Amino acid sequence: MLPLGVVWAGELSESDVRSLDGELEALCASVDDVFARPASRENLRAMVRGLLSEVPRKNMWQLAEFAGHPNPDRLQGFLAKAAWDADEFRDRVRAYAVAALAADDAVLIADESGDIKKGTKTAGVQRQYTGTAGRIENAQVSVCLSYGSSRGRTLIDRELYLGRVWAGTTTEHERRCAEQGIPPERATTVATKPELARRMLERALDASVPFTYFLADEALERLVEAAERSRAPRA
Repeated sequence: MLPLGVVWAGELSESDVRSLDGELEALCASVDDVFARPASRENLRAMVRGLLSEVPRKNMWQLAEFAGHPNPDRLQGFLAKAAWDADEFRDRVRAYAVAALAADDAVLIADESGDIKKGTKTAGVQRQYTGTAGRIENAQVSVCLSYGSSRGRTLIDRELYLGRVWAGTTTEHERRCAEQGIPPERATTVATKPELARRMLERALDASVPFTYFLADEALERLVEAAERSRAPRA
């Protein structure tokens, strides 16, 4: 397991990444069975090492160059088309994070995060408000759940927000979502951001994630009652 209680400031140097090589390999090997093909397992390792590196911009081209690939096709294909169980992967990452970071002062934090986009093909992208820009922009917005304590902090869950451009009952909604691999159960109705946060909170509770407080901004205030219930003894 990676060293516990360490909060990294800034980027890791290449020598830092190399010094963690054994731990990173063990961590990646622990989720190998989540991926259907050996090539996907190799691409996972390339992604992890690239994201931990000093590469200034973590786009596909620069991550591919860091991995020694001639172009980003392999990594793009890994993210877009590879067969793997994303929910199982999420659950294992959460378990690993809790094992490393659990403490008496641990908290869960729900908040949204936006990425400004230029095109129309990215899953969930549409003109909508994003705090990243502080205004309405063409953006992709997710609701994320973080776990933090005096030992460190990390993301443990995520849900992509699908607005009315994407979620609905028309054949156009169905087509757009199918092209981007969005499950049919997500494509028919708009789930609000508080609802997405509630789903993640419920998953954390079902997994017995230990925490003292649940934190969210006023946009997610409907979760306060659910958070209070989570602190009550569970039968």
